[in-house]
Amino acid sequence: MSAPLATALLPLAMLAPAASPVSAVEADFDPATAFVPPAAISYASDLVPYGSHAAVFTDRSTAERTVVTLRVAGLAPGHEFPVHMHTGSCGADPAASGPHYQNVLDPVQPSTDPAYANDRNELRLVLHTDGRGDGTASATVAWQPRPGEARSLVLHAGTPAGRHAAGERVACVKLEQ
Repeated sequence: MSAPLATALLPLAMLAPAASPVSAVEADFDPATAFVPPAAISYASDLVPYGSHAAVFTDRSTAERTVVTLRVAGLAPGHEFPVHMHTGSCGADPAASGPHYQNVLDPVQPSTDPAYANDRNELRLVLHTDGRGDGTASATVAWQPRPGEARSLVLHAGTPAGRHAAGERVACVKLEQ
């Protein structure tokens, strides 16, 4: 390649790639006290053992919807985990992930009004693990999160499969990269 052509192409090579409408985050769960802040944190190693794995795929390829799919391996077998998108990032304190992300924000916080706290206004999944602790859950909402405001996916304690209750935060996966 000639020098003038190489010089002309260099600025193009330095441009940031266009944002993809599909993103993926894959990480192993680590303790919140890890030396390097982990992308996936377990707060309850009996339900989300250290070293278990999560993969989150977010598809925003159309303006009318968002699809989030969560795949896990090695969690507590035969368990049901309610999962919600949250506004804060994962941190050493489970509360760092903040409240549930809402498409239309409830003016009264914490949000308990069913007009706002529902599966049309919040992204909610119910993850069921099999006998090995593996599972997949997916949810679709008719909106896209505002940029920079949906920072984590939080797994709640739930119950043995079939009793659907949220409970305390047991794990967190960072959505921003």
